[in-house]
Amino acid sequence: MAGCRDALHTRAWGPRHYTAPMQFDFMQPCRAIGLGLAALALWALSAPADAQWKWRDSRGQVHISDTPPPRDVPDKDVLQRPDPGVRRAPPPAPAAASAAAVPGAAAKPPVDAELEERKRKADQEQLARKQADEKQRKKAREENCNRAREQLATMDSGMRIARVRPDGEREYLTDAQRAAEAQRARDAIASDCR
Repeated sequence: MAGCRDALHTRAWGPRHYTAPMQFDFMQPCRAIGLGLAALALWALSAPADAQWKWRDSRGQVHISDTPPPRDVPDKDVLQRPDPGVRRAPPPAPAAASAAAVPGAAAKPPVDAELEERKRKADQEQLARKQADEKQRKKAREENCNRAREQLATMDSGMRIARVRPDGEREYLTDAQRAAEAQRARDAIASDCR
């Protein structure tokens, strides 16, 4: 039995004599639509390519990139910033809106959001480092204070205190040495125990 395709492509005198099958490429319109969409996507994606950074590094070499320059590049060496019109600007803050409503108020120039974000993060990191350093200094002062109090308690206890000399012999502190050590401990307490 001849299939449906065979029946459509045969001549009247029999199924054994085929004519050239009718060719209609159903993929041709799909390819055209696909190519059109690809061209549209490439065109739409090429707009952010205009958002380029251009800066000069410390050796004088000029760099062009779509990412902002490193933090160590001074602002004067940034030669070109992305066009702010390419990106969507965030909605104005209420304070900026009220300042714009007041006539004669000086308008603040538009600042790149990435630079503001970098500056804010750098400030936060610097504040965190300062806090960590202060915490470390406070801990060292507390330890020094505790050691000085223990030393003063030992000097005031009246017990005989011996030191080992560089040659390995023991020497006992005299009353003058004990008073000097006690005064040194009091000075340390006065400076570290606040």
